[in-house]
Amino acid sequence: MKILAISDTPSKALWDYCTRERLQGIDLILSCGDLPKKYLEYLTNFTSAPILYVHGNHDGSYRHDEPGGCICVDDEVYVWKGLRIMGLGGCIRYNRDEDAYQYTEREMRRRVRKLWFKAHHAGGIDLLLTHAPAGGLNDGFDKAHKGFDCFNDLLEEYQPRWFVHGHVHLSYDAKLPRVCSRGRTTVINATERYEFEIPDPDPQARHKFFWKNPAFPTEE
Repeated sequence: MKILAISDTPSKALWDYCTRERLQGIDLILSCGDLPKKYLEYLTNFTSAPILYVHGNHDGSYRHDEPGGCICVDDEVYVWKGLRIMGLGGCIRYNRDEDAYQYTEREMRRRVRKLWFKAHHAGGIDLLLTHAPAGGLNDGFDKAHKGFDCFNDLLEEYQPRWFVHGHVHLSYDAKLPRVCSRGRTTVINATERYEFEIPDPDPQARHKFFWKNPAFPTEE
């Protein structure tokens, strides 16, 4: 299965010169947010691959006009051809812009907790799709680009094979890796675009998880 991950900055190769040949062979497109609505809709003209997206912190314009032909997986555990995807958009709250998708650590943790039963029902997750990174895992030092600590808890609890995020542009720091790993999870910064391949999911080979307690208990 070939996946195209996109985020934050429209790719000129796709935005200005896109043809069906450029997206040939792509099975799934994952958007990590902060991309123009028209850009996502434009890509739908050149591929039959589904475009799944979460909201970036600058996607306030989506609130009443979501991208046509695309599928929002924010606050969902979405299963596509056996691939279990948990979507959590937005970034850490850094100002009082109520139209932006910004959350405190406590608010994001509450969103994660609400997805526990969906993830449990799916038997776990294979891919975590977010806008922001995890705290201390290739995030920024400024308030706006700090990652969420609860994403680290997600990686510990579900151990997804892939974690795809955006928000922290690679141009911010030459030392930022495009791809790294945390335990068994491959972590991908999707800024602009990045293609990667994964094995086709085999639902028959999976075991079901039956956790006794949620990883994110009720309010402390």
